[in-house]
Amino acid sequence: MNLPQWRVWCFEEPMESKPSLTLVGMWRTCVYHRENNSEFLRVCYQYTYQDTFIPLNIRVAQHLLLISSILGLIATISVIVALWKLYTGRLRKKITHNPFFVPGILNIIASVLVFISTLYNYLSIIRKDGIAFPPYFHIPNIPDNQKVGTALAMATLSSFLFLVGGTISISFTLPERSRPQSSI
Repeated sequence: MNLPQWRVWCFEEPMESKPSLTLVGMWRTCVYHRENNSEFLRVCYQYTYQDTFIPLNIRVAQHLLLISSILGLIATISVIVALWKLYTGRLRKKITHNPFFVPGILNIIASVLVFISTLYNYLSIIRKDGIAFPPYFHIPNIPDNQKVGTALAMATLSSFLFLVGGTISISFTLPERSRPQSSI
């Protein structure tokens, strides 16, 4: 999530005050200025909560990604606890529920939140939305060319993996040997 390559802004015919490449991320922006014909100078700016230039789509995506991270962490801890109980045989004698159901639901919800964040960002790229960066960033408000970055592709893959993990957890059934034997 911290990678700055969510959006890649390219500028044609870079000038002194105009960068040649800008990477716009969820929590920072990195600007690449061409110093000589072959060297690039990289300057990164971290966002703060007080920054007013950050558009609503990035603010919403930040919050959705943080919530999905927390849900994913809770789901992982829940899976570890369920696996430990299953391994040690400490499941209740008359278990009637799937111990992996709650982690599965949490992973699916996390998947949806990450997917909404990536979709929101992708739509901003398609619409060619600009960002009114402060003047000291030395970045124009609208790039000449805007494309999808690698962090957006990784977030999409993450969303898919959360969904697969949640689906596997929900569809889990206890093996026959682990089910408690009822004595009649």
